[in-house]
Amino acid sequence: MSGHRSTRVAEAIKEEVATILLLRLKDVRVQSERVSVTNVEVTGDLRHATIFVSILGDEEVKEATMEGLRSASGFIRSEIGRNIKLRATPEVHIKLDDSLEHGANISALLNRINEERTAREAGGEG
Repeated sequence: MSGHRSTRVAEAIKEEVATILLLRLKDVRVQSERVSVTNVEVTGDLRHATIFVSILGDEEVKEATMEGLRSASGFIRSEIGRNIKLRATPEVHIKLDDSLEHGANISALLNRINEERTAREAGGEG
């Protein structure tokens, strides 16, 4: 039962944070079109929420965006508390989720290996 509740709360927080980033957060370092909330993990006691975000851009953009998000974590927490009915509003922890970037790098590497193999095989036939 508790796991189901934390899953529901995590999903509600994910939706709320996406709305906050899109409509209510005014920090110039955080451009909503560059940031996606990829996942939210909530502890069983609902006291802590880890919000994972994916950020499009180079390292400088990612660092500035993360700085802006961390700076806004109090605002994000207060908005969560105002819009999601919980006994206590969880502490918010924001982490960069670079799994999409890792996946793209792996895919590019596999494509390159496949292209090299195809070129080798074509060269061996002639």
